[in-house]
Amino acid sequence: MMRSIRGRLLVLAAVWLGAALLAAFLVISNLLDDFVTDRFDAETRAAADSLIAGLEVGADNRIAVATPPADARFGLPFSGWYWQVAADGRAVARSPSLLDGRLQGPPGSYAGRPGRGADGAHLRVSRQELTIPDSDARVAVTVTAPADEIRASLRQIRRPLAISLAILGLGLAGGTVVQVAVGLRSLDSLGTDLRRVREGRTHRLPLPDVSELRPLTAEINAALDQNATLLARSRRHLGNLAHSLKTPLAALANDLPGDHRGQALIARMDRLIGWHLRRARAAQPATLGQRTAIAQVIDDILIVLRHPMADKGMTARILDPAAAAADFFGERQDLEEMIGNLAENAVKWGRSCLVFRISAGQGRVLIAIEDDGPGLAETDAPRALIRGARLDETGPPGAGLGLAIVADLAALHGGELRLERAPTGGLAAILDLPGSIRDATRAG
Repeated sequence: MMRSIRGRLLVLAAVWLGAALLAAFLVISNLLDDFVTDRFDAETRAAADSLIAGLEVGADNRIAVATPPADARFGLPFSGWYWQVAADGRAVARSPSLLDGRLQGPPGSYAGRPGRGADGAHLRVSRQELTIPDSDARVAVTVTAPADEIRASLRQIRRPLAISLAILGLGLAGGTVVQVAVGLRSLDSLGTDLRRVREGRTHRLPLPDVSELRPLTAEINAALDQNATLLARSRRHLGNLAHSLKTPLAALANDLPGDHRGQALIARMDRLIGWHLRRARAAQPATLGQRTAIAQVIDDILIVLRHPMADKGMTARILDPAAAAADFFGERQDLEEMIGNLAENAVKWGRSCLVFRISAGQGRVLIAIEDDGPGLAETDAPRALIRGARLDETGPPGAGLGLAIVADLAALHGGELRLERAPTGGLAAILDLPGSIRDATRAG
């Protein structure tokens, strides 16, 4: 079953157009057949009437033709144009074209009946029977026309008819293609507008010019608004839940002495609550129509990390000059969560440098956060993305949750997180996300 609307319309139009042109050809061809055969029948009847008008009865009661038809075709041997006058079944006069032949056929008067000549050629026969005054003889006047000549005349008419209908069909087919293309242009524009919403270039769909698509566009805009409203409400609830859970824990931690063994349990509960809240946020649907400048997010994160980096004497660099114009197709909070976790992890394990490499193409952006720390073995990379997994229990403090959260958020946006070895020897955490280089109009 064809799944293209354009294809279905074109196929249906082609079937209907072909059937209509074929029917038109058959109808017109039949009308022309009748016209041509009627013309030949009219000629044979006229010749018969001329023969009847010229019949004479001699003194010996013999019937003769005083004035035979002057048409030269009746003088050409075996031309198919024949005439014959018979009295009481005996031929009394015939056209020179018959030579010694004789026309035979069923009795009675008729016109346009098929027959055969003396040479076996197909003929179209007209016959009239009558009685001449002053004579008791029954006279039969027979005139024929060649069927091959009739068919040749029909072919000469049908050929230009077929060519004309073929040209008409090509014109109508071209018009149908243009009509379908123009008619579906609004659907193509709607798809382009939806892509602009997904890429964050706009937040709503403009109303189309055609009235048939306006209800659909209104419903899509309503769904976008509802999505944004539900997401904002869910995030408020998560914020309220975080506040209601963390505030009692903070109060409990302040009330207990610093060396109390309950402090470790409180810290663990705080990490678990934070992870579950982040996990719940990552499971929420992304808001459509968002676009975030990657360089701005990196700058803000580096401001937050400036003190830990200064304590270790680390520096940060953004190597790709296109990074200033690279955008992520999603919300800023999600990008901050992903890059922030990875950058914080790089600062924890790195020794002297933090490197950001950004590239974009074909609707994707690659953000690599690299450090010069100990890195990961190739076999350890998959385990590092498992929730709660820690490959080095003696390393910097943490719950082993950050990488899992980043992987969840990346997957939510149709991307992925990969862990590889960096050129500096440390870890390269690579985010593959939807995005692009910002165009000049937007950049301005």
